[in-house]
Amino acid sequence: MTDRERFLATMHFQPRDRAPICDFGFWSETVELWKSDGLPEHLDENTATDFFGMDRFEGWVGVVDGLDPAFESVVIEDRGQTEVVQGSDGVRVLRHKFMGSIPQHVGHLLTDRESWNKHYKPRLTPESPGRFPGAWEQRVKRWRNPQRPNVLTLPGGSLYGWIRNWMGVEAVSLAVYDDPAWFEEMVETITDLVCALIDKACSFGVQFDTCGMWEDMCYSGGPLLGLEHFKKYLLPRYRRITDRLRNHGIDIVWLDCDGNIERLVPLWLDAGVNCIFPIEVGTWGADPVAYRREFGRDLLMLGGFDKHVLARGKQEIEQEVDRLTPVVEEGGYVPFCDHRIPPDVPLANYMEYLCLARERWGRGVDLKPMGKLWHAMAGAAP
Repeated sequence: MTDRERFLATMHFQPRDRAPICDFGFWSETVELWKSDGLPEHLDENTATDFFGMDRFEGWVGVVDGLDPAFESVVIEDRGQTEVVQGSDGVRVLRHKFMGSIPQHVGHLLTDRESWNKHYKPRLTPESPGRFPGAWEQRVKRWRNPQRPNVLTLPGGSLYGWIRNWMGVEAVSLAVYDDPAWFEEMVETITDLVCALIDKACSFGVQFDTCGMWEDMCYSGGPLLGLEHFKKYLLPRYRRITDRLRNHGIDIVWLDCDGNIERLVPLWLDAGVNCIFPIEVGTWGADPVAYRREFGRDLLMLGGFDKHVLARGKQEIEQEVDRLTPVVEEGGYVPFCDHRIPPDVPLANYMEYLCLARERWGRGVDLKPMGKLWHAMAGAAP
C-alpha cells in the first residue's frame, strides 16, 4: 500500500497491510548531538525523518491560511546566548540560540482594535496574492491522479491559538470579557478566511484527504478559554469549517493542541473535529488507550507515545510500545511521539524504539530501506 492508502485505511478502520510508522520530527539540537553517535553529517531536523524511513501523514499543500503578507522576521537585540526576535507574526520573543524550546514573549503588536484594524485584519483576507503557492496549476494536475501516493492536507487555521500568540494570554483573556464583540470579530475573520480558502482549493477538482488545525489553547490544568466562551465563540465556527470540509468530501479533521485537552475533546467532536494530534502525555497523563475506551471510534488519534519514555531505556520503551499495540491494531490511531524528539534521548534508544515499532506495529516491515548504515545503526543485518 502507499502512504496515502495506508493512512486512509487506518483512519477509516479498514483493512491495511500494517500501521503507518511515523514521527513528529526532531529538535535540531537532537540531530546535531546524534551525529557524534554516527548519524550522517548531511542530515538535519527536516531530512532525518526520511533517513529513518518514515511514512508521511501530513502532506501540506502549501496554501497560506495565516497572515499574508507575513511580518518581516528580524533580530531586534543580540544578548549573547539569547536574542530578541520579531517573528513573522509580529510578536517579539526572547529565544535561546541553542538548546531552546518555547520562546518567551516580550512584546505584542496586537493590543487593541486599532492595531487589529491596522496590522492584522488586512493580512487576513482571502484575496491576498500569496495565498496559493507558485506552480499551483502544475501541482493540481499531479494531485488529480486518484492513485497519487501521498496524503494531501488543507490548512484549517486557528480560531484561538493565533490570537493568543498575537496578543498574549493575559490580553486575550481580558478581551473576551472587556470587548467580546472584538474577540468575536477576530474569530469570525479567521473563519471566513479559512472557509474561503477551502472552497477555492477544492474548486480545482482535487480530492484532498485531511484538514489540519492548530490551537495550543490548553495548559497542564486545562483550557485557557472558559468552556462557556468556547461554546459561544469557537464551537459554531468550528462547525462552519468542518461542515464546509465534509461538503467537499474531507472527513478527517485533525487539530493540534498541546496541554490538558480532556474537557475540550467532547466539544471538538461535537463541532466536527474528529482527530487529535499529537496527544501530549504531559504530567496529566493523557493516554490514547483511555481515550479509545472513553470515545470509541468517534475519536481518531495521532501521536500519544510519551517522548520521555525514550530517554529511559529498552525495557520501558518496549512496555509502552506493547501497551499501545492493541489500539494500533484496531485502527483509527497512528502512534508516534507526542512532540519532536528532545536532545536527552540517546540515538541508541531511538533506534531501539524504531526497531520495536517496525516489529510490533509494522508487522516486520523494512521501512523504505536506507542501506547498510541504517541497519548497522539499528543492530540488524543489512
